[in-house]
This record gives sequence, structure tokens and C-alpha cells, in this order.
Amino acid sequence: MHRIFLGLFFIAQVLSQTRNLEWPEDAILTFGGLAMKYVQRVEEFDVLTPDGYFLKLFHIPGDRRRPVLLIHGALDSSDSFIMRGNTSLAVALARDNYDVWAMNYKGNRYARTHVTLDADADKEFWNFSLHEIGTIDIPTTIDFVLNRTGQRKLSVIGFSEGTTASYVMGATRPEYNDKIKLHISLAPVCFLQNTKPLMSYIIQLAPILNIALEAITGNEIGGYNSTSKALINQFCMKEDRYKVCLDALFSVTGANAKEIEMEFFPVVLGHFPAGSSRKNLYHLAQIGESKKFQNYDYGLAQNMRKYKRPTPPEYDLSQVTMNIALIVANNDKISTIKDTELLRQRLPNVVDYVMMPNSAFNHIDYVWGRSTHKTMFQHIFRLLNKYNY
Repeated sequence: MHRIFLGLFFIAQVLSQTRNLEWPEDAILTFGGLAMKYVQRVEEFDVLTPDGYFLKLFHIPGDRRRPVLLIHGALDSSDSFIMRGNTSLAVALARDNYDVWAMNYKGNRYARTHVTLDADADKEFWNFSLHEIGTIDIPTTIDFVLNRTGQRKLSVIGFSEGTTASYVMGATRPEYNDKIKLHISLAPVCFLQNTKPLMSYIIQLAPILNIALEAITGNEIGGYNSTSKALINQFCMKEDRYKVCLDALFSVTGANAKEIEMEFFPVVLGHFPAGSSRKNLYHLAQIGESKKFQNYDYGLAQNMRKYKRPTPPEYDLSQVTMNIALIVANNDKISTIKDTELLRQRLPNVVDYVMMPNSAFNHIDYVWGRSTHKTMFQHIFRLLNKYNY
């Protein structure tokens, strides 16, 4: 009992010290606050999904004839598309008068509310993976945007798991392919069999890690207000530890130290991680381990009950007929060139393929890179202009 009280006291001290850290303004502001700061206009909506989740959807109004939906990656939120301020993708699109919509899928800091379930008390709240994100969250959000704008189609820019879930949608709900003018896939993730260390090791150890995480953290991973995030913030906000924390991040994503400067790193910590379910992350790891783009693997007994077969069904990528542009990078340890080539061969309608010329460009540079607005945005605007018919 004495140890429990000591542990609780330590946690309370960490949380108290974290609240007293001196954060830059952009680390504290929400997506809405950042939009007001940099473009002076924003709307917020709570989109109710058929399975009862409320998803926060941010809207920077522009030309209603040109809606663009931004879909974030794993453990992330819509904030990644705007935390770079004047040089962020959301702000650049808004200033070019695109109608910008930035969604949040279930489980992150902006989507922890449900009609009946309590995210902090009900295990069932976290019973979702990228399958539900792709079959429910994204289609529901697309319909909401099209209804609000009066358009038949929109453009989508997905990052990392935002692309994965989009491919799930295209494969399982093929009618939504016709609602998308163009899907720009940044760091596309579909196959994960050629990831590089440290990510490859994480995938190999995923079954053991999943059990350990269930015991330690439960069903939410990287929660925005969690003790684990508070500990990360407390450690990494020290100036002399900045490089240690950045190197730890780079060991998973690929290194490009010039793109994440010390002054910006606290902004990253202010917004990331934003939380997700353990099941969601494990589903991604299963895809890497099985070398198949397939549904969630519950194990033999549950698979037989749910799928009427011993193994999960694969998603049929031949059904993903939307126009897709793949933007890839050689230094990306998660979305590797080998895996994106496998994806490219399986998708029926890849209309463009862009290899970022900077050999150091990595997985996080797509959304957080210091000079990404100079190197990548030209491709995004070229593609949007071409397919916004």
C-alpha cells in the first residue's frame, strides 16, 4: 500500500510540474486557435458516427466548389496539418482559397466522446482499429462535408494511417471511390513488410508488446492527457534532452535533424501524441507481421465466429478505384519504397507517383518538416489543380 501511495504521489508531482512548463503559444493552441491565429477564420463541428462517436471536424471556409479533406496519421490529430503555422499545409490551402476540412478519427484528443460510452471508464470505447476508421469514420465525414458544401466530390489528402484507412474504405465501401476526385497519399501505408529498424523490430515484437501494453496502459495508447505523455513532456522539454528525444523519434521514422529545429520541438510535444486505441496500433502491426493487407486478426476461435474462417479476410485493393497520387520518400523507415511499390502494383488507378528528391526526407517531414512547404507543397497544388474539375 505504501508503494502505491508513493507511485500516486510521483505521478501527481509529474503532472503538476508539466502544467508549470513554459510552453510556446503554438504548442498550447488547438487547431481552432491556430486557424484563428494564422488565417482568422474557422468553424468546428461534432460529426456523429453511426457507432456513436463524436468526431471533431475543423473547417477553414474557402471556395465551396473546392473542398479538401485532411486525414491525419496514427496517434496523431488534425493539429499536424496546422502546427507549422504560416508554412503548414492547412494554412497554405486556405490562403489559396481551398475549402479546408480537417477531420479527427475516433480515440484522439478531439474524439473521446461517445453517445453512451465513457472513454475513461468503458473498455468498449476503445474496441476499434483502422477497420472502423475506414468503414465508418471517413465515410461519415465525407458525407458530412459533401452535404455542407453541396458538392458531389471532394479531394482528400491523407497522411500515413490516414491513407491506410482510406484504402480500407475504398475496398469495403466502393461507392465512396466515386466521391473522391483525387486522394493524395503522403507516406502511404498499406503493406508493412519492408519497414526498417526500429519499426521492423516493433512489428516483430508486437504480440508481446500488445500484452504488455494492455497490462500497463489498458486500451488507450498515448492519450493526450495521460501520465505517459506527461512524463514524455517533462523529460523532453529540457533543452539538454532535446536531441535525445528527437533521436528516439528518428529511430522509428528516419532521421532529418535539420527539419525539426529545437525551437519547434516543444510545439510537436504540445500536440503529439494525441492518442489512439491499442487495438488500432496492433492492427497495423498485424498487417506488417502477416505481410497481408487484411482485417483485424482476433485469433482462430474469434475469427471463426466473426469471419467464418480461420484467418481474417484481405482487403481487395482492386476495388480501390479512386484516383490516387502517391508521394514517397527514400528515408522513410515506415512507408518504405519497397512497400509503396507493392501498393502501386496492386492499386488500379495510381495517376501520379512523386519521389521526394531530398535523400533525408523522412516519415514526419511530410507534416512537420521545416522546409516541406518549399519542397512538397508544389506537388500537392499541382495535383489539386489538375484534378479539381
